[in-house]
Amino acid sequence: MTGLHEVEPHERIVRIPIDEQKQQSLTAPSSDATLEGNLIIPKAADGIVVFAHGSGSSRHSPRNQYVAQVLNDAGLATLLTDLLTREEEEVDIKTRQHRFNIDLLSKRLVAVTDWITQNPDTQKLFVGYFGASTGAAAALASAAERGNIISAIVSRGGRPDLAGSKALRNVQAPTLFIVGENDVEVIGMNENAMKQLDKVERKKLKIVPEATHLFEEPGTLEEVARLQSRSRPLRRAGATARREARSPPLPAAAEPP
Repeated sequence: MTGLHEVEPHERIVRIPIDEQKQQSLTAPSSDATLEGNLIIPKAADGIVVFAHGSGSSRHSPRNQYVAQVLNDAGLATLLTDLLTREEEEVDIKTRQHRFNIDLLSKRLVAVTDWITQNPDTQKLFVGYFGASTGAAAALASAAERGNIISAIVSRGGRPDLAGSKALRNVQAPTLFIVGENDVEVIGMNENAMKQLDKVERKKLKIVPEATHLFEEPGTLEEVARLQSRSRPLRRAGATARREARSPPLPAAAEPP
């Protein structure tokens, strides 16, 4: 199939074309931009989690790959994709000019989401976002643009403040913020962002004990993966003529009191 290349039984490298002419506000446009990602679809999966990586990271991040494996084991498909082209990544490594460009990253994530809804292998799956650091801002901004598609959002050590108040107020999907106990400044940012999710009924901030921003302490990343896998954010909840999911429940640990 065009755009899909077998690597091993359940993993494929996907190349997603980006139509820059439809994304007028993007900086550093390319006439033939292509994003790469790792797609895994377990048997009988009914949902897919798209990973939006943090600043300076990529789809090869061991932390996100670990969480993705836990989700795959729980029966969810995953797509770990880079939101920058190879050329842009090379520039960003030297200048850091793209990693905080939430407008660029969110529009790329919208394009990836649209690709999922059009690809025969993924178009019947319900879609959720998992965003880390600045990737969480991109996920929230993208969800505000695709509110009829996104079923849930999980943010790990995120910077939701970078999404902007306008985007936050237009998010509709259930949202779980996960922050490390010792990431004090980011806790405040997440608390403030959560207050601005006016259209979200189910939202929660979960503090992971003893964790810092990158969740490098023993057991902390495992807790993140556990919370994410238990959320089952993409359960089938009915459909309209195309696909309309009702907001599914967050995990017990994330439900408001």
